[in-house]
Amino acid sequence: MKLPIPFGTLILIINIILIIFLIFFERRDPTTTWAWILILTVLPIVGFLIYLFFGQDLSYQKMFSKKIIDDEKKNKYINKITKNYIYDSNSRENKDIIKMNFRNAKSLYTQMNDVKLYFDGKDKFNDLFEEIRNAEKFIHMEYYIVESDNLGHELIELLTKKAKEGVEVKFLFDAMGSNKLGRDRDKILKGLKEAGGSYASFFPSHFSYINKRINYRDHRKIVVIDGKVAFLGGFNVGDEYVGKNKKIGYWRDTHLRIKGNAVNDLEARFLMDWTYASKEDIKDYSSYFPKKENIPGRVGMQIVSSGPDHNEQYIKNGYVKIINNAKKSLYVQSPYFVPDDNILDSLKISAFSGVDVRLMLPKNPDHKFMAWGAQSYITELLKAGVRVFLYDNGFLHCKAIMADDSVCSVGTANMDIRSFKLNFETNAFIYNSEITNKLENQFFIDMQYSKEINIEEFKHRSRLSKTLESITRLLSPIL
Repeated sequence: MKLPIPFGTLILIINIILIIFLIFFERRDPTTTWAWILILTVLPIVGFLIYLFFGQDLSYQKMFSKKIIDDEKKNKYINKITKNYIYDSNSRENKDIIKMNFRNAKSLYTQMNDVKLYFDGKDKFNDLFEEIRNAEKFIHMEYYIVESDNLGHELIELLTKKAKEGVEVKFLFDAMGSNKLGRDRDKILKGLKEAGGSYASFFPSHFSYINKRINYRDHRKIVVIDGKVAFLGGFNVGDEYVGKNKKIGYWRDTHLRIKGNAVNDLEARFLMDWTYASKEDIKDYSSYFPKKENIPGRVGMQIVSSGPDHNEQYIKNGYVKIINNAKKSLYVQSPYFVPDDNILDSLKISAFSGVDVRLMLPKNPDHKFMAWGAQSYITELLKAGVRVFLYDNGFLHCKAIMADDSVCSVGTANMDIRSFKLNFETNAFIYNSEITNKLENQFFIDMQYSKEINIEEFKHRSRLSKTLESITRLLSPIL
């Protein structure tokens, strides 16, 4: 049977239609649009398939319109019960960052908080499991990755035990990030459900929607227990995060345990995500926000969340503000570094201005493609005076930025476009010299296990590396 239209012509027509759609209907930013046009033009068939899986954004408003409405309803309630929060607009050096996060992201500033830092997975999970054992009312847990391995099963068994004791357990995980739970997910979590606990997956995969599910992942790692203590940071759940993966080796990450008023903000964030994913209609929220008493700390902070359900990139805006405000020092750690123009220019301008700017990345990345993307920016950063270090004691996964011994941010957002635009993320912006100094001291310890990149040596890397970096750089807006 002879086709009415030659196959090559058909592909060309499809490509032209897609390009027109990208330009006139989706209204993405120009750099992203050009990146997709390049892919569709250079790789007609393959590019079309890549777009179906990674790029299609047809139902953006439809996907998140209900979530935005639900979030707004819950935020109104949260604002009512948090009138006793202390908002100190005169928090000296960082009052402009506090004001921006409040006006831009509606992030409340709280001062009555106690914070403990974790740099090792074993320490974090020891404390987390102990807090779970002591839970009396509820355990709310949200993770991007939950592995079906020893640590994962230990956590699920502990949650099941607490559910049997009558503690409310809500367990939320990302469907793609936790895909290793696989088809046995319901079997693995059957005991938890039978014990009275509940679980939900964020954006579960369905074949008819698979082209929409690669993006918009729930990358958050939040645990709230009894409304009194919360955990937030970079560690997921799995043996590799406690250094038991021989291929990866030691896992270097940063995590927080928070007690105080900021726990309310993390609980609010969890409930918004939970009701969206589980479709549960919670009638009464008051029991999840007990009055905070006898808080030993006085750490000021804001919980800032961002995601594709909002136009503004709240966490990125906070990063840019910290970078631009830095006067003496600025230290950044991230496993993935694919900055947009704002972040890149801010880092360079800060270094040009005489600020001691240091960037730390993993020497042995878990994704080569992301490493090529990061390397494509290193030369111009080095020329601007930024010092770049490659961590070589296992894998560096922490997401932390600290400046001038006074302000820092720790959370789930990487220094890349995907975290800024396509993933759901949450960070704590902390305005406290003691916490910032602890993070900076750990940065200096990590430097002892890192190699600083020499610009002359870096220039002599192979032509193949430079070519791969250039290609990846062109595609960076869609990484």
